[in-house]
Amino acid sequence: MTEAEIKIIASNRKAYHEYTVGESWEAGIALTGTEVKSLRSGKCNLSDGWVEISGYIALLRDVHISPYTHGNIMNHFDKRPRQLLLHKKEIVKIQRAVESQGMTCVATKIYLCGQRVKVEIALAKGKKAHDKRESNKERDSNRDIRRALKR
Repeated sequence: MTEAEIKIIASNRKAYHEYTVGESWEAGIALTGTEVKSLRSGKCNLSDGWVEISGYIALLRDVHISPYTHGNIMNHFDKRPRQLLLHKKEIVKIQRAVESQGMTCVATKIYLCGQRVKVEIALAKGKKAHDKRESNKERDSNRDIRRALKR
């Protein structure tokens, strides 16, 4: 897909602060009709989203998709677990990394790719307090360098 066909709905900036993000995958997501309509209007929060793997099924947990405003009594629950559509090999690879290396799998981005809703998930390792301070210093120094070059 080209850049013009992708519309980012929500991104998880908290994940990049709390974790060191590694390998990532694009996954489809099984949604109901009102969830898609709510996502198209941008009503999503990924800040607590993570992926649980049980068997060969990957579930997206704790992602808040607000109920559709024009929905009826058959509207969706806002924090229900949603199945991710991944290949079996990808699920096994994620599961091995989570179990053996002590990593976690977080949702980093949700976006529209043409007519479909896609989720970017990534393996992540938790940062310690000193790592967070160091990354903040690095970000501040890079910002100062960009400002100096701009002038």
